[in-house]
Amino acid sequence: MRALPERDQQHMMYGITGTPGTGKSSVGEELSSRGYTVVRLTETTEPYRLERDEERDTVVIDEESWASEFSPVEGFVEGHLAHLLPCDLIVVLRCRPDVLADRLMRRGYPGAKVRENAEAEAIDLILIECLEGFEARQIYELDTTDKSVLECSDMIEMFVRGEIPPSFGEIDWSDYLGTSL
Repeated sequence: MRALPERDQQHMMYGITGTPGTGKSSVGEELSSRGYTVVRLTETTEPYRLERDEERDTVVIDEESWASEFSPVEGFVEGHLAHLLPCDLIVVLRCRPDVLADRLMRRGYPGAKVRENAEAEAIDLILIECLEGFEARQIYELDTTDKSVLECSDMIEMFVRGEIPPSFGEIDWSDYLGTSL
């Protein structure tokens, strides 16, 4: 696990991660409009692309090389791989799997990709990966299902300022496993 460094809060890198469709890009845009530096990680992976997995409808990147060569920033890094970086704090955006599936279908995701992502959300995949790499005091899990982008951005700001405590493990989507999403 990465230890939480003793640093001035103004010189920290905060990660925003989560399953596709949970609101990372929208929250990133809002935080950027509030004056924060926000790096969209999808814009940093091009040199690390290995192949296209047609069956899973995804691009495979060399995550290890990408993460080891990533230059830390002061501000936010946003993307579903943010938790692979040495962030000082990490926010895991969550969304109820049926709502997530609807969002992804409206984006034009193929049915198999929608199911794969909704199931990943239902089994807490990203949160589990965060727990493997971060201390509990570094993680904030945020359910975006019924919250606006403004509310989510406000809560993230409060977390990074230390005004609300870390939290995780209170969201349970396991009832959605095996349903037709």
